[in-house]
Amino acid sequence: MIRLMVLGAALVGLAACAGPPPVPTTRQVPLDVQTRAISSAALFGAPRPYAPERSNAQIAQDILELGFRLESGREIPHFSRFEGPVALRLAGAIPPLGTVEIDRLVVRLRSEAGLDIRRVSDAPAQIVVEFVPRAEMRRLVPDASCFVLPNMSSWDEFRADPRARRLDWTQVVTREKALVIAPADTTVQEMRDCLQEEVGQALGPLNDLYRIGETVFNDDNFQTALTGYDMLILRVWNHPSLRPGMPRSEVAERLPTLLAQLNPRGGRAAANLPLDPVPTPAAWTTAIEGSLGAANRRQSFARAQTALRIALAEGWQDERLAFSLFLAARFAPPGEGTRAIEALASAAAIYGARPGGAVPRAHVDLHLAAQALAAGQHDLVLRLTESAITPARRSENGALLSSLMLMRAEALQRTGRAGMAEQLRRDAVPYAIFGFGSRRAAENRRDEIAALIEQ
Repeated sequence: MIRLMVLGAALVGLAACAGPPPVPTTRQVPLDVQTRAISSAALFGAPRPYAPERSNAQIAQDILELGFRLESGREIPHFSRFEGPVALRLAGAIPPLGTVEIDRLVVRLRSEAGLDIRRVSDAPAQIVVEFVPRAEMRRLVPDASCFVLPNMSSWDEFRADPRARRLDWTQVVTREKALVIAPADTTVQEMRDCLQEEVGQALGPLNDLYRIGETVFNDDNFQTALTGYDMLILRVWNHPSLRPGMPRSEVAERLPTLLAQLNPRGGRAAANLPLDPVPTPAAWTTAIEGSLGAANRRQSFARAQTALRIALAEGWQDERLAFSLFLAARFAPPGEGTRAIEALASAAAIYGARPGGAVPRAHVDLHLAAQALAAGQHDLVLRLTESAITPARRSENGALLSSLMLMRAEALQRTGRAGMAEQLRRDAVPYAIFGFGSRRAAENRRDEIAALIEQ
């Protein structure tokens, strides 16, 4: 799980926007919880995920690609899932809020996806979530922050035989047990994010797709908690009309009727948009992953440029092009400042036109706001942060939300509203602790944003 919260480095002027918008109100969190770990429920209250916006025809295509292919590109020959009630148990070095966050997730899965799932303490469980220290995890699986495995019940079992044949998801028909490995020593937000995505995949499809903006099953990690789209996918995946062992063609035949029943609004949604082109060329994915994992900024920019060239050659107008533009801007060298701003603006426009694009666009708007703040365009900062704060809150992304609030506070300070700015900084603290891990990390984030004005 890759964090994309780095602020852009190119500092150039932007067109001024007249008239500051009203300051959005923030949910007040008691001061006494600001000095310790804070749960997502304490910060965000009842979940308010966005409803799915894609058409049912598009969702049917998505399900087939999410469900019958692994991230490696290997085909999955049969539909697979758990049958019957599912018990889930926590194990390992459970962090202080691990139980709180998994219980909130279980409630959501039951109410929003209609799944028969419960947490148990000592009884046998189909899904075991084991918390492992990050350093220990990385020694065995260097590139993963968290993951899910079939036919395993403990970290020790996996460590004893990490290449066991039973770990091959393509050979699983009826899921009997799954092991989710999550970090024991990370921020509350990253721990929560891991639980949401990996338990979701244990119960549903296994692939991640960059072309879908309204799902956690996307390695851009703009979405951090299960969305309304994700809950619909899980509801479809576990519907009685589908059975383990079905081939792709039989699932495809049943999806239109099933989606019409479960998502009536999807028969009208985005009807004017063509289906997304599939599949994604491996060269584009390799370039994206290389950009995110490169040793230095120069290499990241070069690989982002490769991904952008492929996206343009493919003629995409979806999240893949937008993400290519975003990375090209994020890693642009100082001499490419104007082109970086243009790339960010283009990415924002694409996300804004896509179903479920509000949350990805909020991430782009954060970077645009950083450029505007550095250029002294304070009214533009206020406009950008106002539009992005609501999606950040509804997607329960404390790191993004606190960054937007702190960015907004700097703009308020510079426009003579020091009292409002200081109140907003105080309001941002618990969200920053949730997202970045500690009060010190939250203060560092505040200082990074304030330093943009001094550059």
